Amino acid sequence: MSVLLGCDFTSAPTRRKPVVLAVGRCDRGRVLLDGVETFEDLQGWQERLARPEHWVGGFDLPFGLPRALVEPLGWPTDWADCMAHCASLSREQIRAAFAAFCNARPAGGKFAHRATDGPAGSSPSMKWVNPPVAFMMHAGVPRLLAAGVHLPGLHAGDPQRVALEAYPGLLARSVLGTQSYKSDDRARQTPERLIARKTLIHALESGDAPLLAQVGLRLKLSHAQRDDLADDASGDRLDAVLCLLQAAWAWQQHQQGHPCYGLPPFDPLEGWIIGA
Repeated sequence: MSVLLGCDFTSAPTRRKPVVLAVGRCDRGRVLLDGVETFEDLQGWQERLARPEHWVGGFDLPFGLPRALVEPLGWPTDWADCMAHCASLSREQIRAAFAAFCNARPAGGKFAHRATDGPAGSSPSMKWVNPPVAFMMHAGVPRLLAAGVHLPGLHAGDPQRVALEAYPGLLARSVLGTQSYKSDDRARQTPERLIARKTLIHALESGDAPLLAQVGLRLKLSHAQRDDLADDASGDRLDAVLCLLQAAWAWQQHQQGHPCYGLPPFDPLEGWIIGA
């Protein structure tokens, strides 16, 4: 049985805000949460992923950039070359290049989008603030490659360790709509957001979330795990579990013979988000 991973990623982990990795497995339609691991530095996270193991994981960071950005910048349009070029730049250089691109575009259309952003409802992968997903890609993708993992449709690595791009907001919004369930700001960690987290967890456990209902999956938690997810007002642990469930959906698609873990044909420069 394959191990499942779900990763809530940050490009600058600390003790207060670590990278969170949910670890689980599928058993007769149930997705069991075996544990949650945290990493205060990216090297430890990379070493964890490099271990010889058999897993399918959903990772909450962009795996690619919009073609509509890459081509005007004159960057390589081959994915591996583009990621290597991006990795060679500092955050300041990336910010300057992307800001110049945005400044040359009309109001209301500053950012370029990947094709997956629309159906996923995700932020453009070139954003460097609120949230700084461009820096997440800059920090995360080179370490996934260094760990030797396989990125279907993008990079041929170890087929026993499969990394897919996930987006917890896609699954959360299918249940809650636009209702917020988390905040890093203590002043905004309200009772209403706690209720939203409990509503979301209940939908995941009952299998009512559309992505799960589509394939007959549901989350299985202990009482302690349920309380732990609800009590984390930042939502980081719950987001890792949402990514875990997206990985479970992708794993099931693979088990049923889908050649690319449920991903549709996509632009090999941009990548695609599980379930979008």
